Amino acid sequence: MRKPLAALLGAAMVITLGACSNQPGTVGSASGSASGSASGSAAGKTIYVLGPTPDHGWTAQAGTFAQAKVEEIKKAGKYKAEYQASSDGEAQNDLVQNIIANGDAAGVVFFALDDSAKSGQEALIGENIPFISFDRIIEGPDKSAVLNFSGDNWAVGAGIGYWLQKNGMEKGDALVTLIGDNGTVSGRRQEGFEEFLTGKREYTDKDSGATSKTTKAWKQEDVDALSSKYKVVCNWSADAAYQYLEQRLPDIIKDAKANGGKLYVFSMDDEMTFGFMNLLEGNTLDDSAKKDLKDLKVYISAIGGMQELYDVMAGTAPQSKIANEYFDGTMSMYFSPQMMTSAVDYMVKYLDGTDWKYKVGDGEYEPTFIVDKANVSKYKGFTGH
Repeated sequence: MRKPLAALLGAAMVITLGACSNQPGTVGSASGSASGSASGSAAGKTIYVLGPTPDHGWTAQAGTFAQAKVEEIKKAGKYKAEYQASSDGEAQNDLVQNIIANGDAAGVVFFALDDSAKSGQEALIGENIPFISFDRIIEGPDKSAVLNFSGDNWAVGAGIGYWLQKNGMEKGDALVTLIGDNGTVSGRRQEGFEEFLTGKREYTDKDSGATSKTTKAWKQEDVDALSSKYKVVCNWSADAAYQYLEQRLPDIIKDAKANGGKLYVFSMDDEMTFGFMNLLEGNTLDDSAKKDLKDLKVYISAIGGMQELYDVMAGTAPQSKIANEYFDGTMSMYFSPQMMTSAVDYMVKYLDGTDWKYKVGDGEYEPTFIVDKANVSKYKGFTGH
């Protein structure tokens, strides 16, 4: 999950697309198999969708897609629906208490904005209200979710490991790791990256259909050494990545020059990749640092699918010149906020009881693929800035 770029409103902002009138009923179990789902017994009750204020940026765009899906459910008429926006996990916990008090919940699609939302999910479990956990999967409550749904973060990390290794990354090279946050999303991306390099995980690209496995499996200690020196938690922020790189780039460049003249960047989000480009575009780096970067082989990754980054790779954006001048390769793993629409679809499918194959605590993961200069023209991204 990413922090939204625009300021989010408080829990009091509730976008209401349905009314609340029915009495509570048992529509699912917080333990055991979910295969015996609601099967229509929840008809007329409300599907609540918790997420961010619809706006721009990955997180907020997910809210935009979810809001549109909620409107579609309302028009269909079988279920009532509400999209409830809030600013953080604590505010989401307050919304959960309101949902419980309303007594009409058929189910909840829960996009936890941070890990503090854990108590809200635990409250749903206590009231036997089925929920689907989307994107940020919180450990503990995930065992009781009727489904945990997200993009395949392990595959995202493996894809970046594959791409960087394909572009010459070797043991001992200089690697910068720009981490989103300390939650499961970033953790799984790091795991996938390491498991590809150690030969424990293959990468299957949804776009090409090709499955790749490392031909140079490393030992875990080699991966640890590669990843440990230059890494920072940026909280999904371009500014935080900018500030870190501004401070550490002299040391990073020195290491890269001493170790084969190559520099690799494992960025866990498009925003943080833009942080590097913003730094190169500005006036804070001296000319010698910029010359050194031009002389190095620099490969930078990203994750998301911002149209602004697609435009950079396509050569049609103002920062395309910067990318072409300083980077020898740029890519972004496709990870669309439109997935939240699928999360809501899963809740409807669960409540309808149609062909529900999952057990409580199961996970379902959206495939991913590499977008780079070669295939960027095939895809439309979301509005980031």
